[in-house]
Amino acid sequence: MSNSQSEHLINLPLVSKSEESARLPLAINVVAKYWGEDLTSLASEPAPARGAVMIDGIDLAEKRGLACYIYKSSLKDLKRRIDQGIPPIVIMPGIQDVVQHATVVSGYNSDERRILTYVPEPDTFGAVSESKFESDWVQDDTTAIVLIPQDMKSIMKNEELKFNKSNRLCFESERPRHEGRLNLVVDMLTEATQVDPDNPQAWCLLAGVHNEMGSDQAVACYERTIKLNPQYYLAYRGLGNYFLKRKDHALAEAYYTKAIEINPVRFGPIYKNRAVARLQIGNNAGAKQDLVRYLEQTPNAGDRKSIEDAISQL
Repeated sequence: MSNSQSEHLINLPLVSKSEESARLPLAINVVAKYWGEDLTSLASEPAPARGAVMIDGIDLAEKRGLACYIYKSSLKDLKRRIDQGIPPIVIMPGIQDVVQHATVVSGYNSDERRILTYVPEPDTFGAVSESKFESDWVQDDTTAIVLIPQDMKSIMKNEELKFNKSNRLCFESERPRHEGRLNLVVDMLTEATQVDPDNPQAWCLLAGVHNEMGSDQAVACYERTIKLNPQYYLAYRGLGNYFLKRKDHALAEAYYTKAIEINPVRFGPIYKNRAVARLQIGNNAGAKQDLVRYLEQTPNAGDRKSIEDAISQL
């Protein structure tokens, strides 16, 4: 921990992104190693062919004796964790074609009002203004994950960890969702909304499953999410997807636009979807602008050639 009065910094171990696996997200690996636990041997077991799922990493950490808490946090809470020597993991917006990602908060600078985040490079960290960090973080309802050794659990004992139980259900529902067991996912997320009816993450995930299953119940769940957190980006994007599938292109365009207004650089493919909606309502100029923006924000797009052809014809 830094001794500077203004800079509060936890020195985290350097972990290569190459160590990330289908069972072990980088953020979990970094924090576990900080506590002296190496999860890589556990993570070498065969895993389904999918991206790293956070709950898998949490399970591995718990097998090594770490306790996990997943709750609605705040800037004040993050700073308190740093001062306790605990590096919290936060769920933040993604970039390009990644809709969200987990990062480790490694410190803060009280003079400059900046949050410091872990970067997997020597002597490097990200510095983000508190206001920018908070405006991004709120889009996923300021969710934090804290992993600590069992002998430190007393630190968390008397704290109000909002949504801890329902968020755990949300994270656990990732696994059956990747496996296609959608009815089980609906049951788990419905339980989450019953445990904490004011948890927007639970409502948005439930909406997403209903949307995937073609159920009109998705709309009410997305609307509940937005009522609880008007900055919940994924709910607006989800409503855009819902109405695009139902060929209500005007509503799809409107909801995609609301998502983009919240964060114009969070997810490149949303511009392609809005372009489709705009073409259908006769806004060819807007569609062309969106396709250009899609390629700018998604430089590795697999459909680049066909999108470039479409742009040239508009």
